[in-house]
Amino acid sequence: MRPLVRTAALNGYVELSRSLGMDPQSSMEDVGLDAAALMLQDRWISGAAVARLLAISAAESGLDDFGLRMSEFRRLGSLGPISIALREEPDVRSGLELLLHHEHMYNEALHARLSEREGLATLKVGLDFGEALETRQATELAVGAFHLVLRMFLGPQWLPLSVYFAHDAPADRGTHQRVFGPAVEFGREFSGINFRASDLDSPNTTSDPLLRNYARQYIEAVAVPRDTGTVDQVRELIEVLLPTGRCSVDRIARSLNVDRRSVHRRLARSGETFSSLVNSVRVRLAEQFVVNPRRSLTEISDLLGFSTASAFSRWFREQFGCSPREWRGRATTGSALTRPDPR
Repeated sequence: MRPLVRTAALNGYVELSRSLGMDPQSSMEDVGLDAAALMLQDRWISGAAVARLLAISAAESGLDDFGLRMSEFRRLGSLGPISIALREEPDVRSGLELLLHHEHMYNEALHARLSEREGLATLKVGLDFGEALETRQATELAVGAFHLVLRMFLGPQWLPLSVYFAHDAPADRGTHQRVFGPAVEFGREFSGINFRASDLDSPNTTSDPLLRNYARQYIEAVAVPRDTGTVDQVRELIEVLLPTGRCSVDRIARSLNVDRRSVHRRLARSGETFSSLVNSVRVRLAEQFVVNPRRSLTEISDLLGFSTASAFSRWFREQFGCSPREWRGRATTGSALTRPDPR
């Protein structure tokens, strides 16, 4: 199944489009969406359609920062029921952990994770719509939304140490610097936010411990369970191990302190296999790496764990329907990047 998102993901779309002299209803119809559906915040719609809508709206408006501008219309309530519990979390760390654990409750295409190292906290934000799409606008909307949550906890004057985007810089960085501050970098390996790890322990002064218990009980009652703990762990380990050339189910099993049969069994419960996860991670990373002209195709082959560049090229053609060089050329000329439907 292709991932869905709540209609609240498009909060602000109509207002921003009209302010730019665009017809939001017409644009939404072009991608199979109905503007009237936006009145129902908890309705689920195609994530791919949302990504396409943002991309064509950016092109029509001539604004590379359309998605980021949309993020400025977001409110905490855009997250749906989880926003009730988020308001009562005692600190930034627990708030982010709640968001990441229940991200499927508001956006099935979102894959974000938090890491800490040497005093630095990094929130990586990824999107997977189940097909090859232009995700620049959707990514900037997602990063902007997380930035909004951090500022809710840390105050309106708070600024991250840096904000990264995997795509190239826009012609005008004014909106990015106004929203995130001066430390915005493009063409990086991932999209996300870097900030001081000590910020994670900053208290939420408006939290009420008694209300938190009630809010947590409510979320647990309405949350749809997602048995993907092992899937997420294995996916993250695959991403770490691929460049080393030692990505195997045995090595991952040792990292998880279980045997390989347990890994296979746990993945099967979520409808996955080790091979399917390796392939999905490679597809996601290939989409990021190949469009970056600063990386050679041989280097990308190594980063994705292929023994030879020719093996990488054969795999890429099977997944994307063309050679990596052709895909890079299309990205350079601004042509549509469409991956064959795997079904």
